[in-house]
Amino acid sequence: MAYLKLIRYKNLIIIALLQILLRYALLLPILDSYDIQPVLSDFRFALVVLATVLLAASGYVINDYFDIRIDRINRPESVVVGRKIRRRTALFLHVLLTFSGILIGLFLAYVSRKEIYALFFITVPVVLWYYSTTFKRHILIGNLIIAMFTAIVALLVVSVEFAMLSRAHGMQILQTEACSTAWFWTSGFALFAFITNFVREIIKDAEDIKGDKAVGCRTLPIALGISLTKIFVLLIELASILILWLIYFFIPQIMDIPYVTIYFIVGLSLPHFILIVLWMKATTSKQFYHVSTLGKVIMLSGILFLLLAGQAF
Repeated sequence: MAYLKLIRYKNLIIIALLQILLRYALLLPILDSYDIQPVLSDFRFALVVLATVLLAASGYVINDYFDIRIDRINRPESVVVGRKIRRRTALFLHVLLTFSGILIGLFLAYVSRKEIYALFFITVPVVLWYYSTTFKRHILIGNLIIAMFTAIVALLVVSVEFAMLSRAHGMQILQTEACSTAWFWTSGFALFAFITNFVREIIKDAEDIKGDKAVGCRTLPIALGISLTKIFVLLIELASILILWLIYFFIPQIMDIPYVTIYFIVGLSLPHFILIVLWMKATTSKQFYHVSTLGKVIMLSGILFLLLAGQAF
């Protein structure tokens, strides 16, 4: 159980679920509506998910490895590295997960003939290492990096599929309406993932402010104070709700989806409003933790909307 906790298995399930639903609930119905057969096999897509999950897990491990001092202050009862798992073992696990993810990524780059994928899968663990040691200690930089990687997790699904399609049918397929539609819808979910995780990372910084101060971090709550940070997150949340309803009213296909209005109200908008209320009232680390957990629920709710979104095609 300690190892599952170390690699944040719940977060890994959400990452895998995002990619799986993007492919099978959204991308494949879009391709089918344009009479295009997917080229990426289920096995190779499983490798995409596996490589993504392995690198994410390696990032969680190395983050805990370097955060021992902070975690002993913020959540001493939850510290795994150095107590239940030896530091040397955690570092070995990080290396194992990293190289496994990179090797699978290099294979995917080879079969798709996309050198950029090789660079991506090599760069990710390097950036996550520096995130754990340096970037997360500076205002907004660490938050933006994690949010950006979450968005890339979504975009990777459509990118790999069309890379394989272009190999089979030529580069002209990238100029088709099928390609633009797939990228448009996937980019929408990537934007949702980016904003949701960006907000959640800031909330987690508010939760961890005591330990971060002790080690000299300059996160947003430390630099601006909790009051101004609350206003910053409030504005982002209100903008997120506005964007959701602009999408609802201005994308024609949305209206044709069964139960979409109920889902937009109960599944998407209401959780955001509850988060705003809890966030503005929160004063203790425990209260900020509950707000952060609600942020994860919002992320999951957005992912599950994919089950409805595919019915637009």
